[in-house]
Amino acid sequence: MAKQSVRDLGDAELIDELARAKDELFQARFKLATGSLEGHHQMRGWRQQIARINTELRDREIAAAETATAGEA
Repeated sequence: MAKQSVRDLGDAELIDELARAKDELFQARFKLATGSLEGHHQMRGWRQQIARINTELRDREIAAAETATAGEA
C-alpha cells in the first residue's frame, strides 16, 4: 500500500490496516524464528507500512488538535 493510498483511507480503515500489518509482521517474525521464512525483506515492508499508517494517524491527530485550538481562539 503506497503512501497516497494510506491518505485515502478513513480513520477506522487505517486502524484496521494497522492491526493487519502488525499481525503480518508478527507472523513474519514467527516464521523467521522457526526458519520457514524464505526472505526477510518482507519484514522491512511491514515495518514501513506500520510506520506510514502511524504517521498518517498522528498527522490527523495534530490537524484535529490545531482545528480545535483555532476554533477556541
